Amino acid sequence: MTKIRQATETDAEALLDIYAPYVTDTTITFEDFIPTIADFKQRICKISETFPYLVAVDDDDKILGYAYAHPYKPRAAYAWTVEVSIYLDHNYEGHGLGTELYQALEVALQKQGVVNLMACITQENANSIRFHEKCGYKEVGVFHKVGFKFNRWLDITWMEKTLNPHVEKMKKIIPYK
Repeated sequence: MTKIRQATETDAEALLDIYAPYVTDTTITFEDFIPTIADFKQRICKISETFPYLVAVDDDDKILGYAYAHPYKPRAAYAWTVEVSIYLDHNYEGHGLGTELYQALEVALQKQGVVNLMACITQENANSIRFHEKCGYKEVGVFHKVGFKFNRWLDITWMEKTLNPHVEKMKKIIPYK
């Protein structure tokens, strides 16, 4: 049975093991060098100050995937909009784990007062686009030739989902901690 919990610094190596093949073998991320464990620990800590950084684990506490949210843009007017990301161990794709992680992430973000979710997806990543559509995201635009990896130009698709459509009075985002 899968359990979802908040990531900790001690998870950094396992998360990096999941993330590294995305860096070295795919255009899913535009990073071209695998981050260090120290860099990953710092990312987990920084994001966790305000937003959820969730991991899915099996009964043996093995991390199968992770999802997190971070600020869409740094200016105050964007405070209620976040960008979401998800990475799964390739052995666990297509079994509902991503949906489970995203649902937990969305519940936490909704409680925080987040209004909009944004997903930036390499356009050739058709599986991710379908996954986000299944989760209720809508395509809002394509940016052409914004990334260059593996000796070719890449387009990105932006998708969005509204969590709290009827918010009139904006309240400060409640930190996840």
